[in-house]
Amino acid sequence: MMRYATVILAFLVAAVTGAYADEAGLAALKAGGHVAIIRHAKTAPGVGDPRGFKLEDCATQRNLIDEGREEARRLGRLLREQGVQVDRVLSAEWCRAQETAALIGAGTVEKEPALNDLYGRPQNRPAQIEALRKLIAAWKGPGTLLLVTHGSITGALLGINPETSAGVVLAPAPETEDGFRVAGRIGPEG
Repeated sequence: MMRYATVILAFLVAAVTGAYADEAGLAALKAGGHVAIIRHAKTAPGVGDPRGFKLEDCATQRNLIDEGREEARRLGRLLREQGVQVDRVLSAEWCRAQETAALIGAGTVEKEPALNDLYGRPQNRPAQIEALRKLIAAWKGPGTLLLVTHGSITGALLGINPETSAGVVLAPAPETEDGFRVAGRIGPEG
């Protein structure tokens, strides 16, 4: 009976907030000590950034659209409404990731180069993925570590490219080769 009540609660949360977390992902985030790795919110259509873009100049990058901004806000509301404590927020240096993290509204956003886009930069993959594995494995909480990144990173780290403003909940596991175990999923609902 308790399992059905939890499923119904998750359905109601999705209906009201327009966001979701599977049962395991939400339980892990509420328990604390986990990591949520999220793909940035929806951007203008296209692949990659314009030629000659500069990290320090958002006007030269592919940025969030209004729909993406609302996705990020919905995800933030879900976290707050479910009582998820976020202790630290790290983001890729791209403006779309920084803005997504800020709109989630879970705390001060710190730049983390290991979360930077790998699109067009395959030579950076081994070092960035190793740095992320170590970062995730070392997280102890007590709350959640929120990582906002790009699909190229989630693809390289997890073998998936989640929807925008969605991602995976990870349990740090320093004793494993990966440094984590997948605990569940989280994201906004279209």
